[in-house]
Amino acid sequence: MDRKSILILVVCFILLMLWHPLVNKLYPPKPLPPGATNAVQSPLAPTNPAEAAPSAPPVISEAPAPAPRAWAAATEPERLLILTNNDARYTFTSHGGGLKQVELIHYPETVSSRRTKPAPTNNLATLNAFTPTPALAILGADALSSDGVFTLTQTGGGVRAEKTLTNGLRLVKEFQLSTNYLLTATVRLENRSPQPLTLPPQEWVVGTATPLGADDKGLSLGVIWYNGAKTFDQAGASYFSTRGFACMPRVPPAEYRAGADNVVWAAAHNQFFALAVMPQQPAGQIVVRKVLLPPPPAEEGRFGAVASPPSEGYEGALVYPGQTLDAGQVVTNQIILFAGPKEYRTLARIAARFGNNLDLVMGYSGFFGFFAKGLLLAMNGLHSALGLSYGWAIIAITIIIKLLFWPLTQASTRSMKRMQALQPQMTAIREKYKDDPAKMNKKTMEFMKEHKVSPLGGCLPMLLQIPVFFGFFRMIQSAIELRGARFLWIKDLSQPDTLFVIPGTHFPFNLLPLIMGATMLWQARLTPPSPGMDPMQAKMMRYMPLMFLVFLYNFSAGLTLYWTVQNLLTILQTKLTRTLPEPAAAAPVPAKAPALTPSPKKKK
Repeated sequence: MDRKSILILVVCFILLMLWHPLVNKLYPPKPLPPGATNAVQSPLAPTNPAEAAPSAPPVISEAPAPAPRAWAAATEPERLLILTNNDARYTFTSHGGGLKQVELIHYPETVSSRRTKPAPTNNLATLNAFTPTPALAILGADALSSDGVFTLTQTGGGVRAEKTLTNGLRLVKEFQLSTNYLLTATVRLENRSPQPLTLPPQEWVVGTATPLGADDKGLSLGVIWYNGAKTFDQAGASYFSTRGFACMPRVPPAEYRAGADNVVWAAAHNQFFALAVMPQQPAGQIVVRKVLLPPPPAEEGRFGAVASPPSEGYEGALVYPGQTLDAGQVVTNQIILFAGPKEYRTLARIAARFGNNLDLVMGYSGFFGFFAKGLLLAMNGLHSALGLSYGWAIIAITIIIKLLFWPLTQASTRSMKRMQALQPQMTAIREKYKDDPAKMNKKTMEFMKEHKVSPLGGCLPMLLQIPVFFGFFRMIQSAIELRGARFLWIKDLSQPDTLFVIPGTHFPFNLLPLIMGATMLWQARLTPPSPGMDPMQAKMMRYMPLMFLVFLYNFSAGLTLYWTVQNLLTILQTKLTRTLPEPAAAAPVPAKAPALTPSPKKKK
């Protein structure tokens, strides 16, 4: 590789590394207009924990929606009821008669991944926060919602929200807390009028997926739903993005709508938490819309003040068709709500209890999901059985995987050594039959078969480890166990190991990806090139690890830890294999001459 090519590669590498901070510097995020926020205050802790004092009505977001939130113009102050158990603090609101937000007691809102940690806060991870619509609000025409203000009362360990409309329809919602982050809601629609009552189509709000903290870029926000056979998680940032293929501009759709009377459950989720609804009667459709959120409070993220979370969320709702209620008729639908972390063991227990595969909310479906689930169970098993930290558990899993692939990798390394030793003979064959490509390939394959080498021998171990890598990638993306897990200098294995931000820039210094890149370069230099590869291509392959360094620089430290340990073990095995003597080839057995037997005499 000449000097100009190396210079071009270095410049491209630097530009890729500085792309994110340069874009933020040239095109900083635009603040929302003053009217596009909703000043939602954190729930107060009154003397009676079950009931909060009335507060001023909030200013509702200007997010587009087909049915207006009637309580936006309500003159009656919003009333809150707060219930708390061992898992969470639930805030119910009279505006919409639903679940306003859920604060998870055991999980902080943000986990610092920097060495200089900001001042600690008492903020908890909150689901459905800063959103205009509570979960299980029923939206529709005026015949269904009216002003949207309900009467809240506490009933033992639960809450009842009820409202009677002028047309004789009475809406009653009864909420009862349970264990494992579960909440049971019974919704009744009662016709108190003396004549039949026609109800319009209804949207029962699931909740809104919102980012957590300044470091949450909203890439994992979305609404996932299950049809009884498979999950669909398309309604998120990519679906409503203004960028299409190859970053070409596009007009995003106004909403996502799917389902055919088969919506078994739906969940608004971010990277580590989910708010799921599981109705007793499957919904007809699921609808998802992008909503505006208020700007986040001033907070220093890993990239400084510029890296604030996006001011948007994704609201999902179950769609039920219109119906007619006879005089005195009552329609009841029971809904189980889950509002908590995406912790596999808890979700698996709930899925087994209700038989609805709720654990698929973690994204462990498909081919790579099988490996992700197995790796998560192995990591948790090593953590529980041996008392290992999650960092050491990842290292132990990597060693176990390497030992399983050790014979295959060793055979591959020896095959590549033999291929390199046979390179002069193979070059002579190509030169001899260069005018006849078909015969050249045939003679080359015969030569390789005769000497028991394979051109795919060096690629097979790498191909077999690709599912493991993508399984690790998917597992680490949603494993709540790694959130805030520390290892050596790493403050959070689910985030990059940012030590500091380079002065004068917003570019973070992540040490582990640099170590990973160095080990990849070392490994590439120890690996012999494939036979027949062009010298320029061989040099390019040696510097290919720099591209992986760019792609994985801002990924989670757990993934780069796995890859770094994997590289070190591969380097160790390569050096050990090189020191071992090559097994002697068996000498060809000479063919024996056929035994001469006297021909039988003819009988006279």
